[in-house]
Amino acid sequence: MEARAISRYVRIAPRKMILVADLVRGKNVNEALSILHFSTKRSSGVIEKAVRSALANLMDKEDSRSIDIDSAKITEIRVNEGPTWKRFRPRAMGRASRIRKRTSHLYVTIAV
Repeated sequence: MEARAISRYVRIAPRKMILVADLVRGKNVNEALSILHFSTKRSSGVIEKAVRSALANLMDKEDSRSIDIDSAKITEIRVNEGPTWKRFRPRAMGRASRIRKRTSHLYVTIAV
């Protein structure tokens, strides 16, 4: 049995989120939550929240009494690029330069 959680339009660049997602890919859920809790990266809080949501979705399914939570593993964690916000910053001599504020989509799948 498996459950998913999706977090979309996260205001962190996907390149930064992938670094943290690689730390917990394929790990046990309890181990992954402890790694994420003590990580100093800003994206670890967002990923931890999504993993907890997927775990709650797994427990909410029909056969939740027969599920052993300690054996749950993160089978898939994927970070995709979301839409980019475009902003402009004034520069010298009347010019402007573009600032790209990138967003991410996070997909977490947990299975027992």
